[in-house]
Amino acid sequence: MSDAHEHSHAPANFNRAFAIGIGLNIVFVAIEAFYGWKINSLALLADAGHNLSDVAGLVLAWGGALAGKLRPNVRHTYGWKRGSILAAFANALLLLVAIGALVWEAVGRLVSPDPLAGTEGGTIMAVAAVGIVVNTVTALLFMRGGKKDLNIRGAFLHMAADALVSGGVVVAGALTLWMGWVWLDPVVSLLIAAVILLGTWSLFRQSLHLLFDGVPDSVDLMAVRQSLLDLPGVTQVHDLHVWAMGTSQIAMTAHLITPGGHPDDAFYRHAADVLHDRFEITHVTLQVVREPFMPLCGEVAPS
Repeated sequence: MSDAHEHSHAPANFNRAFAIGIGLNIVFVAIEAFYGWKINSLALLADAGHNLSDVAGLVLAWGGALAGKLRPNVRHTYGWKRGSILAAFANALLLLVAIGALVWEAVGRLVSPDPLAGTEGGTIMAVAAVGIVVNTVTALLFMRGGKKDLNIRGAFLHMAADALVSGGVVVAGALTLWMGWVWLDPVVSLLIAAVILLGTWSLFRQSLHLLFDGVPDSVDLMAVRQSLLDLPGVTQVHDLHVWAMGTSQIAMTAHLITPGGHPDDAFYRHAADVLHDRFEITHVTLQVVREPFMPLCGEVAPS
């Protein structure tokens, strides 16, 4: 059995982004809680509790990122890279719960409008404006990593969603003070909840898919098979498996049939380079034999 491993392009370090984001959001929770208590606003106090869950979400994502960097050992030969997938999945669940709470609150306000909307609307809008700044800055810290790392994308979506909610509060509050439309705030909240759900559902689906060793969305399995068949001397590909080790690293194993004999090191180096450059597969294990002798394990047949 022969192995070819490519370990370049390690996940980017977002420790500073997490530390800043968590610090900013803890300060904002304190501001919301203080003014909620001062003006007796249940809405601000409830949102302070919601933003406290955002801090928990950031801590969770940070923990998943740190777990993914732990070195392998004899008990965990891949390390704890899957921790980042678990963190992304947990963040998706937190967002779905937050959406449910937002919808519940909005429906409640449609049935029983908040009397504070007309008396303390200015204070609520000012606090929400602070929330826009805090959540936008935090989201921007994670934006560059959200395209390639599902865990970082979860942190980005969490913060972007809250910035959107705070923006909706400011706009709805201004129109309510100007036009007296008390019903506008809950309607805007429902619209925002629908927008957040669209992004969150994708995060939930992808993280759940990866938890069950699904082929990452960025990888075309049949194209991988064809790339292996295109290698010199390869006539068949058996037991091809591709899965995510974490939210930023992809692994692959396969049995290659080469009737002409066993290849040299250049063959494995070329195979690893092709798989890395075309599919960003960073961990490649290839078993090369002249004729198949291992039983197939229910792999997907080529189309």
